[in-house]
Amino acid sequence: MWNRKLCLGCGGFGISGPEQLEIFAKTGFDAYFVGWNPGRDPGDTVKRGNELGLELQSVHAPWGKSAVIWGDDAAAGQAAIDEFSACLDCCEKYSAPMMIVHAFVGFEDHTPTSAGVERFGEIVRRAEKKGVKIAFENTEGEEYLAALMDAFRGEKHVGFCWDSGHEMCYNHSKDLLALYGDRLLGTHLNDNLGIRDFGGKITYIDDLHLLPFDGIADWDSIAARLDRCGFSGPLTFELNVMSKPGRRDNDIYRKLSPEEYIAECYKRACRVAAKMKGAFDLK
Repeated sequence: MWNRKLCLGCGGFGISGPEQLEIFAKTGFDAYFVGWNPGRDPGDTVKRGNELGLELQSVHAPWGKSAVIWGDDAAAGQAAIDEFSACLDCCEKYSAPMMIVHAFVGFEDHTPTSAGVERFGEIVRRAEKKGVKIAFENTEGEEYLAALMDAFRGEKHVGFCWDSGHEMCYNHSKDLLALYGDRLLGTHLNDNLGIRDFGGKITYIDDLHLLPFDGIADWDSIAARLDRCGFSGPLTFELNVMSKPGRRDNDIYRKLSPEEYIAECYKRACRVAAKMKGAFDLK
């Protein structure tokens, strides 16, 4: 057996959350994560996960207000705090150990503000009281991630969620594990084709979330980098069956049934796990 758990994110498979988890369990996955949005409680999915003995690895917070929380509009900033706080309530309700948060969303702004750090500070304090960890994810606007990782450096319940695909298409393949790997709390592993624009302009249409080995990622290097971090948590994969507008990269996945697609996810996850140091537990 593998020396670590394999985890897959729910969503985008054309079937309900509970149905997804039934296939996850039959296929061999050990854990899952869910997204939370206002008015969309994942309770039915979590209940089925508990029945199946699957581990709830994290809850992904909504990212619609991850830009306005940095802005000058006090009312919009408070609305962002309230939304993230409601997601924390969901984590507490379902005993999710971690909330995944996009530090920022957007391609034009690159100036973190003290107001944004202060507002996130309120969320961090609430998370600590609830016993929930916060993992800030690398997206576009890596200056905002840097500001948060610096501001909360001493907080043991705050860390980093590394998205391998985002690094390639949003962060110009900058080695973010070299910066934050010592605080790594989780992964979102996926593949893509890098930045399509010849001039290096980043846009969301390059964030494909392909299955591992269907893009240009160096999975030997990824495994070695994770090993150097000493990361021993679940290998968590965030994958997508839908193509981005104007692209057809993911269309082949839609030809598969949910069972076939999730089986392929598991095969690729096992290939990644096999590259990790001490991949097999021979006890």
